[in-house]
Order: sequence, then C-alpha cells, then structure tokens
Amino acid sequence: MAPPVTRGMRARAAASLDRIPRDALFEALLPLPARDLCRLRVVSRAWSSLTSDPAFVGAHSASHRGPLFLARFRGDRAHVYVIDLAGAVLKRLEVAGAAGLHVQPTRLPLACLAADWNASCRVLNPATGAVRALPPGPAPEHRNRVILRDPYTFFALGLVRSTGQYKVFRMLNRLGFLGGGEQLYEVLTLNSGSSSDQNPTWRAKPKPSLCIEACTGVVVDAAVYFLVSRGYKLVALHDAGARSDHILSFDLATEQWRRGTLAGPIGEEIDAAENFQNRRHHLALAELSGSLVLVYKRREEVFFVMDMWFRTGFENGRWEKKYTIQTQVIAQIADNLDHVRPVLVLDDGRLVIHEAPAGVLIIWDPRTNSFSELRRLVDSVGVFTGSLLSIQ
Repeated sequence: MAPPVTRGMRARAAASLDRIPRDALFEALLPLPARDLCRLRVVSRAWSSLTSDPAFVGAHSASHRGPLFLARFRGDRAHVYVIDLAGAVLKRLEVAGAAGLHVQPTRLPLACLAADWNASCRVLNPATGAVRALPPGPAPEHRNRVILRDPYTFFALGLVRSTGQYKVFRMLNRLGFLGGGEQLYEVLTLNSGSSSDQNPTWRAKPKPSLCIEACTGVVVDAAVYFLVSRGYKLVALHDAGARSDHILSFDLATEQWRRGTLAGPIGEEIDAAENFQNRRHHLALAELSGSLVLVYKRREEVFFVMDMWFRTGFENGRWEKKYTIQTQVIAQIADNLDHVRPVLVLDDGRLVIHEAPAGVLIIWDPRTNSFSELRRLVDSVGVFTGSLLSIQ
C-alpha cells in the first residue's frame, strides 16, 4: 500500500490509527525497542501520548532490561551519549561547559560530570536534557582556607531514597597536604523542596579520623565509601591500626561520617608483601549489583589479575570473593592498573569493565572466561537507570 502523499491523506491515516483501542495499542507497542518507539511518536498525538505515559514507560522498562550507559567519547568536548551494550548511540545530549568533565561512575537516572583539578561540576538529567552547573565557590566556613588556591576535587552524586533527595558530596584537597594542607568536605542538596533549591549552596561537613584516598570514592545506597589515604602519615595510620584496605564512609542521609573503619578482607596479606605507601594502582572500590566491592588489581608475570570481593551489609556483614579475572587482554601497561574499573554485572552474570586508557568497554563472561570489546573510544562512563522513552 502506497504511503500517504498529501497532508489530508496523512491526517486521515493518523485518525484511523488513533481509533485503535488504547489497551490494544499498549500491548502492540510494548514489545518494540525504545529507540523505535521514540521514532513512532511522530505517527500521531495518541501514539505520542501513550508512549510518554508513565505507566507505559514503567511497563516498557520492566520488560526491556538491557542496560544503558552514559558515556563521553574521546575527542568530543560538548556531548554526553546514551549508548546500549552493543555500542549503538541512542541519544546525543549537548552539555554546555562540558569540556574537561568526566562522567562519574554512578548508577542513577541522573549523571554527574566533574573535573579533577577544579571545582567544576554539572548534573545532567538525560530525561529532559536539563543541565545544572553546581556553584564552584566553597561553603561559607571554607572561604578563607588556603587549600582553595589549587585544589584537587572529588565529586559524588547519590540518591537518598527515603526522602527522594539527590545530594552531591565534594572533597577539596590541595596536593602536598602533608606539608600543612588538609582535606575539606562539603555537601549540596539538589532538590530540597525549599525556595533555596534554585540557588543551592555548599554546606561544610566535619572531617573523619583519617584522610581519604579521594580517587577511590564510590556511592552505594546513599553512602560514599573511600579507602584510607596511603600517603597520610604512615606512622599515624599504623598507630590507628589502619591497613591499606580499610574503608571510611560518609552517610548522605545524615551527612555525617560513620564511626570507625570497615576492614577489607585482604589487607594483612598484601601489606606484608608490598610497600604500604606505593599501593595506589592496586586497590579500588566499586558498586556492583547494589553492593560495595573491593577490587584488588595486580600484575603476575604476563597476566593482569583482578579479584572482586563483595560486601554484604556494613557493620555485621561479610566479604565474599565472587570474581577473579586473569588475562592478557586487559592493561598491558602497568600504569594502566588504576584506570581499569568494573562497571556493571549483567543479568546473565557477565561483567562490563572499562579500560580507560584504551577507551574500551570489555565484556567478560566468567562461564567461558571469554572477552568481547566495544571499541567506541569511551573516555568515561556511568550506568543510566532511567528509561530512553523519558528522554525528549
């Protein structure tokens, strides 16, 4: 049947489509991929209304469980991309002022883009395309601190589900802090519900008992976890009984540091065999399947080896070693170890890994110990838990 060729014919065709019962249309469109549904919205207002309805979006998300990622591609300074597991670009989002910013490793409907060497941070809502630039200035209590002249910064975005509030944690740290500098900590609420929400300000927060290793920060269930700093007065660390795999955590709900440290499962073993101060590239933290994960990376002869220990609970939980990868595929250069990061555990047990220096997303199947690569020159990546249908 030939397609309509006049405006009147197209209008009559659209009217015929609109007479399809809504329930029948719901069931007919539900199996289609989100990318196709977004294109079909131009068919008629009724189709656009249905595929934008929260009930349809929720049902579609529940039946289409394939993961989506928010990524920055190397060489593109202006955009963030929504991509699928095959690397197909599903949406390109322009972000003003995004040059030099990296997608933080979140697993949320929002994305946090931040720089390492200044106080620049933006929060992106892929559903609307809205971008919020967070204020670079410090909390009032920190305005006259010398640390702000050349800070290394760390940002973490988390969702406090009990209140529905998104909060951003920020650490300011001047390199060489052993010579008299310090680490400062601040929190900002994005959706407080108050009149000040349009112009939120940073709030100064207390310091923990030990300094943190900022580059290890990861958010799990509204808490930000860090390994203790391995460069901070080793004598003081050992006097406090801290090992290189000890973990501090900041609770975004209470905006306080949790008491004490969480001991990792392998610190005594690796501290006895390696220099405590030179472990920067070997230990890392990750969030996988809703759990805090301690990642131990190392090189054994020609192999890259990565162990992943999952934590169940904070105070009374235990560590469970679930994965060990041994391969020559990943990180051929020793300095790359710090930039190899597990991103996501898929429903079938496969693991998505980001090797930042090569710009590669690697999918590892533990059942067959096989690897496949998605070569899109991905500079940084996070997991997008929203629906593509909600993206305008």
